[in-house]
Amino acid sequence: MTGRMHSIDHWSNISLLRIICGIADHKSLSAAAKEAGVAQSNASRAVRVLERRLGYALLHRSYRGSQLTQEGKLIAEWAREALEAIDRLAIGAEALARSESEVLTIGASMTIAEHLLPSWLKTFRARYPEAKTELRIMNSADVISNIENDSIALGFVETPEVPQTLQSQPIWTDELITVVGTGHPWANSATVVSPDLLANTPLIEREPGSGTRAFLDFLVGTHRQPPLLELNSNSAICQAVIEGIGPAVLSRLAVESDIRAGKLIGVPSGKKKLERQLTAVWKTPSSLTHFAQRFITIARTGTEQPGAQNTR
Repeated sequence: MTGRMHSIDHWSNISLLRIICGIADHKSLSAAAKEAGVAQSNASRAVRVLERRLGYALLHRSYRGSQLTQEGKLIAEWAREALEAIDRLAIGAEALARSESEVLTIGASMTIAEHLLPSWLKTFRARYPEAKTELRIMNSADVISNIENDSIALGFVETPEVPQTLQSQPIWTDELITVVGTGHPWANSATVVSPDLLANTPLIEREPGSGTRAFLDFLVGTHRQPPLLELNSNSAICQAVIEGIGPAVLSRLAVESDIRAGKLIGVPSGKKKLERQLTAVWKTPSSLTHFAQRFITIARTGTEQPGAQNTR
């Protein structure tokens, strides 16, 4: 395919650039079209028009599907940089219209605040130094309450159920682990922790309202043994378990370093992992600002590139 290339003003548009990047990310024209919110036939037609205007092929087409040519891959990389700049333009334009006193107020439950939020905030502030953020740490029930009464704009919770009146999006798959001290009977046996065993064993637990405690209630039911001890931080619970007071069920994020150090013993839960979704919550679709949207994307993927996904 040969010919003189038209001026960029005649062949570029944002939707088409997103389709090209989507093909690079998903190795599929249909998946790229779906992500861009256009019909596959329209996306295919637009790419063919673009190829004619550029003067060379962007796709290898076969019965197995469509793959980018070397030229197409290079265009996709340049397009990605252009789209990032366009997104920054949109966010910057919105920021100029905002009151200087307006901030993105974030509420987060304890586990998320301790182990995930620092890296999210670092990435967000490096990318958007003009954005102001305010962080409030509380348990999951309080995060939801603060979202409902408009005290915070964006929340991150561990609870298994979010009120249907709120908007939500899963952002991280977390694993809960039963841990005991090195001298506990479960530490040196073939014990497998089942829901029934957890229901019949007094545990060291977080306070009522905690997402971790809510997940245990969801997993084994509320008719279980009263807590052996209630503490309001993961680190305090870990220390109590290390001291041999009793077992606990906590996020892998909270116990991994102590397990590696040999201070805690993780007790297997059988073939099925105790997994839960950590969730972003906000009040209404219109309440989610551009900065809040970008923060959720960073939390969900660890970056703002659509191809990178949380695999934890």
